[in-house]
Amino acid sequence: MMEWPLTPGGVGKRVRLSRILGGGRGALVFAFDHWLEHGPRDFPRDRLRPSAVLEEVVSAGVDAVMLTPGDARRYADIWAGRAPLIVKLTGKTSLRPAGDQLLQSPIGSVEEAVALGADAVAATVYWGSPAEDVMLERWTAIREAAAAYGIPALQLAYPRGPAIRDRHAVDVVLYGVRAAVSVGADLVKTYYTGSRETFRLVVEAAEGVPVMMSGGPRRSRPLEFLRDLADVRAAGAAGAVVGRNIFEAPDIQAMTRAARAVLRGATPEEAAEGEGLA
Repeated sequence: MMEWPLTPGGVGKRVRLSRILGGGRGALVFAFDHWLEHGPRDFPRDRLRPSAVLEEVVSAGVDAVMLTPGDARRYADIWAGRAPLIVKLTGKTSLRPAGDQLLQSPIGSVEEAVALGADAVAATVYWGSPAEDVMLERWTAIREAAAAYGIPALQLAYPRGPAIRDRHAVDVVLYGVRAAVSVGADLVKTYYTGSRETFRLVVEAAEGVPVMMSGGPRRSRPLEFLRDLADVRAAGAAGAVVGRNIFEAPDIQAMTRAARAVLRGATPEEAAEGEGLA
């Protein structure tokens, strides 16, 4: 893991990031910004209450939760004192016209995240988007404000744009991660490239800045996703930021426990069998 200077801000980043990453043991972050980003299409009809889903996940045990400012405030009685908080400060809806989908808008401030007790803030940059410059300007403002408070800034480094044919291609993902590091990301979430060998190249290119896999759409079989997590861990990643592969699973708590176990060193088969997911 990268080291920061022993300034107050550097110490603060180190302390807060250690709460999330747990000393490099393999962290599972629950991403739950999907109601804003995707709406009800992501949720089974029996899971339309965010509070119920969040309670199940936190009860099962995760290393952090990533929430929008409004949800962090509304559901503080669920996560506070039980899981570190990452506040996502940019977002969009899928209701936007197609031509405007490659832009994330401000939805909160670093100061609001501080007031909520956040251990990190997050913002998305769609590398290759026609609106890349707008998101970079917003990213820079967030990163600079967070640094003043000693709060790590997580970048969701997502290569998306009209010139990108395969957003999961190793060279594309590697470029996005290197770009995120170049603009000061303390932690990077990005797409999985499909194998431990290619994802290792991505992790190595970050040169100490922790890289986490984006969970992406739900895999058809739990064991398939657990094998992805094992490969990511073997590639040297800091862990994974997972949403749909947890809250769309038939058993939310079993999937949460199994995913966390794999990121801590269990084999996918052991974790799946132990939670009745095989």
